[in-house]
Amino acid sequence: MSSDNQNSRGCWNSRLGFILAAAGSAIGLGNIWRFPYKVGENGGAAFLILYLVCVVLLGLPIMLAELSLGKFTRRNPVGAFQAIKPGGNWKIVGFMGVATGVGILSYYAVMAGYSLGYIVKIICCDGRTFESFAANPAYSILLFVIFTILTALVVRGGIKNGIERWAKILMPILLGLLVILIIRSVTLEGAGEGLAFYFRPDFSKVTGKTLLDALGQAFFSLSLGMGAMITYGSYLPEDASIFSSGCSVALFDTLIAILAGLLIFPALFSAGLQPDEGPSLVFKVLPRIFSSIPAGNIVGAAFFILLSIAALTSTISLLEVATAYFVDEKHWLRKKAVWVISGMVLVLGLPSALSQGIVPWLEDLPIIHTSFLGMMDWIFGNLMLEVGALLLAIFVVHVWKTNNVIGIITGGRPGLKMIEKPFRFLMAFFCPLIIIILLIFLIF
Repeated sequence: MSSDNQNSRGCWNSRLGFILAAAGSAIGLGNIWRFPYKVGENGGAAFLILYLVCVVLLGLPIMLAELSLGKFTRRNPVGAFQAIKPGGNWKIVGFMGVATGVGILSYYAVMAGYSLGYIVKIICCDGRTFESFAANPAYSILLFVIFTILTALVVRGGIKNGIERWAKILMPILLGLLVILIIRSVTLEGAGEGLAFYFRPDFSKVTGKTLLDALGQAFFSLSLGMGAMITYGSYLPEDASIFSSGCSVALFDTLIAILAGLLIFPALFSAGLQPDEGPSLVFKVLPRIFSSIPAGNIVGAAFFILLSIAALTSTISLLEVATAYFVDEKHWLRKKAVWVISGMVLVLGLPSALSQGIVPWLEDLPIIHTSFLGMMDWIFGNLMLEVGALLLAIFVVHVWKTNNVIGIITGGRPGLKMIEKPFRFLMAFFCPLIIIILLIFLIF
């Protein structure tokens, strides 16, 4: 690789920069939108406890493996598999990761655009429903384009001056806004009932679905299975600790998810609404809450600014996966890779933007009877992620060999020797088994 291309590729300037960027990749609509409604659907605190267990037993081992593969090879997902097993078919798993990142970005940016539009909607006291808002083609397409361009501008700046720089700005703002909104939420009249629902477990409500949802949420919330952590790991300095870095990212991601619930449930119960509103919780229910409290338009606008920042930190990592591939393997300049991929995303994502009440047949596809956006989420946001993580676990154990991965994770530190046996068991048996079970339930 030429020196110019190495400079295009870049690396993290600090461990903090990596942690904020990688945590930003994991923190997104999944934490602030998906996590609270999953908690609400599954009975509250009992789901929260199961989720925390699943993050440790399922999410963290896969994350450490992905970061190790990236740091060891210094390559994108395609190049990383190729570097370990030259000439084999394992690079196909890397191509799946690149394709998955682009696929998710194409519809994720549509939803992220709505969060951006809701900032203006709340401030202007626009009383339209989410359905009528999303069904306006001018709004949907314009917001989608704006969010994609914002993402491209950050990634175009490179690792230090683009992704890391903005992560250091956006993540503290996100955390600060979240804390301010939580203080307002827990001081609302009737908030105590929401706190009890969120923190007082009732294990009689736990079912098989509860466990599967907890496993799925832990897996998806950490941005695993699509090569993002392989890519981000490839930019780590030589002396960076994979174990402490991975644990810090998982901890930060989980903290934000817990704080999101602490914001939403007190406000929800204060307004006398039910916690099991499902996916509509953020875009349909919360604006009703904001409209009923003092200075609700300001609080609501702040919340959707928070949601937009969280979404942006995720879309940045989705675009970076494909960008790294073209920079590493095709020796493209970063700016060329960013704008070409962004153009592909806009074309691929247009049907998703038009499927929310604008084009009827895209809203209810024949045979599968879901929207185009829903189909894309099922394929790329569920199926491809789980298959990618399963193949990664098989590759780590049977091709790269677990001893090599453990060596990268521990960095030869005697104090980390105790993680070796648990990691072997989790990667060889537990993680593959759970992912296979998730795939069976997903497909059948």
